[in-house]
Amino acid sequence: MQKTICELFAGVGGFRLGFDRLETGWRTTWFSQWEPGAKTQWAHQCYVQHYGDSVDMNGEYHTGEDIGSVDKSTIPDHSLLVGGFPCQDYSVAHTLASSQGIEGKKGVLWWQIRDVLIAKKAPFCIFENVDRLLKSPAKQRGRDFGVILACLSALGYSVEWRIVNAAQYGAAQRRRRTFIFAYHKDTIYREKMANISAQEIIESKGLMAKAFPLKEMGPILKTSISDDIVDVSDNFAFSFENAGYMYQGIIYTSKVLEDEEKPCLLGDILQKNVDEKYYIPGDKMPKWTYLKGAKKIPRTSSTGHKYVFSEGPIAFPDPWNKPGRTMLTNESTLSRSTHVVSDLGTGRLRLLTPVEAERLQGFDDEWTNTGMPDRMRYFCMGNALVVPMITRMGKVLDEIIADEK
Repeated sequence: MQKTICELFAGVGGFRLGFDRLETGWRTTWFSQWEPGAKTQWAHQCYVQHYGDSVDMNGEYHTGEDIGSVDKSTIPDHSLLVGGFPCQDYSVAHTLASSQGIEGKKGVLWWQIRDVLIAKKAPFCIFENVDRLLKSPAKQRGRDFGVILACLSALGYSVEWRIVNAAQYGAAQRRRRTFIFAYHKDTIYREKMANISAQEIIESKGLMAKAFPLKEMGPILKTSISDDIVDVSDNFAFSFENAGYMYQGIIYTSKVLEDEEKPCLLGDILQKNVDEKYYIPGDKMPKWTYLKGAKKIPRTSSTGHKYVFSEGPIAFPDPWNKPGRTMLTNESTLSRSTHVVSDLGTGRLRLLTPVEAERLQGFDDEWTNTGMPDRMRYFCMGNALVVPMITRMGKVLDEIIADEK
């Protein structure tokens, strides 16, 4: 089997960089990156500056367009489909034209992934999403992830998943993300895993367990899921744990405790004596102190209900001797979630630099220094994934692919 990748919702190329670092022959045949409503497609430009553009099977360029407008049959063949897609409302209904057809909410990007799988039948897939995917929506816990699993099951895929805290596996950021690994029933790997118990797959023998070793595993919860995606959307609810496996519509899930490798500390990635523009001016310090501090604020809801909004303090500045907190897309703005550090050289409080934001995500220094403004460099990193986590999964996938025909 050739080592070929199609990368959807590619951002600035985190999946591709993660596989390139393996240096084991992976080749990206096509990618797609489009930011809705953006006048300048900064992420797409950054990706192309690093890797060049990709033509489809008609020799045309459509990588910087809305994936919903792309004819999926023109996407080049690939053995691995990857993508970090947003957590959205995955509810569906039957179409009026056909009782068998389904229709999701407009703009929900999971359906684009499903369409690519239908058109191209990738043997393997790795997807990334936020950790709350397993619990959404609040009124029907587990439905959204259930819809995804039902889609994959209906298309002949088995699935492993794990919520991974990157800091537990050597990264400089306590970023928790759901990783999904799916493999088709026609693969040799599926045949091999069918003879292994769900407990062994989750605990030690699956791709996720090999890439992200466990310290402890709890009892397994079990349920089944229908291939009728509309039925799942309407009725399915389940308490998914942070690890699991699905085979032929049977779901197994367990709460696992991650192993702990030596973390990369925030202090390890910081620069020193940075440009003056990153330091916090004295007149802004009271606002920063307020935002980072504990609060109890009386409020009144739209229905007239009175309540107290409260939140605890955030470390100010962020400590050097721990991995960083999760970076968001609004990093560097005057907000509670923004990192503030004490400069290693001057001792003065400041924001992270774009290079430090790249290091938090495991990218090469100056990866996003491709002409985009600083605010977009932070935005792109806040949207990105932690690259070394992809490389870890890729190492295991290399072993799996070696056995495929």
